[in-house]
Amino acid sequence: MYRVRVRSVPPVVLALRRFPNPRLTGIGAGLFAALTMFVLACVDRLLFDSSELVYGLLFLPVSALTALWVRPADLVTAPISVPIAFAVGVFPISGGSEGFGGQVMGLVTALAVHAGWLYGGTLVAGLIASVRKVRLMRARRRYVLAQGRGPAGPAGERAPRAAAAGAAAAGKPVRAGAGPAAAARRPQRP
Repeated sequence: MYRVRVRSVPPVVLALRRFPNPRLTGIGAGLFAALTMFVLACVDRLLFDSSELVYGLLFLPVSALTALWVRPADLVTAPISVPIAFAVGVFPISGGSEGFGGQVMGLVTALAVHAGWLYGGTLVAGLIASVRKVRLMRARRRYVLAQGRGPAGPAGERAPRAAAAGAAAAGKPVRAGAGPAAAARRPQRP
């Protein structure tokens, strides 16, 4: 008799499956990241006296969650919205002086000083979004190949491309309307 081998799921995977798995639109992911960073910056200002290290360390998981929770159609927005969220959130801890000009100077200085954290969080979001996109493309390709609609599908579907590929492989130039029917339509030069 054949034995069916049942694989048990590791406890870490079971714990991760209990976490929420929302799918946010691009705007929703940007709003999530911006509001979360603003609230975390306010908490940082109250509890840790505007610590740059705490704010930077909190920015990295927010970047990762933003890239994980954005829906597949809006993956490109994750690495774009994360730096905007960083700039929105750094305002409470920027430490500018009185007046509008002093606040803007404090914000610009804080962005320049925190550039390492900003690049790190953007890199995290970009890598996660890229890996998710590659996995989606592979899954879509596997699905298409399993349905029989891939490159080796019905001959009638891909015949013009196959003929052009054969002509290109033979070293002949391929141009639009280069078939025998096109030759009959073209006027002949004297």
